[in-house]
Amino acid sequence: MTEIVNYVIGFFLLAGGFLSLVASFGVLRLPDIYTRNHAASKSATLGIMCILLGTFLYFYIVHGIFNSKVLLAIVFIFVTAPVGGHLIARAAYHSGAKLWDKSIRDDLKEKEKYDRQHP
Repeated sequence: MTEIVNYVIGFFLLAGGFLSLVASFGVLRLPDIYTRNHAASKSATLGIMCILLGTFLYFYIVHGIFNSKVLLAIVFIFVTAPVGGHLIARAAYHSGAKLWDKSIRDDLKEKEKYDRQHP
């Protein structure tokens, strides 16, 4: 039983590390603020949650310590990181940050045009 638990904990830790690595490459390599923000908010959130879940399982199953702070951190990251990423993207759009040249669609531009015509 303990070997299976060790593999599950190791999987969560490795998956979290991999997703955090992918997020850092996305922030460095993607072309504009919107795609970088997407990489930072989605991949990093899932990576941190996997690492925290692996940490929680390790202390709970291996050492018998129930750490509610880790569970609260998981919930806090799950709630705040996507909302923060969304707000950063909206603020960048409204401050005039340009989309990537190869972007196909701008849904907010059409919505703003509709909002001006139908107050």
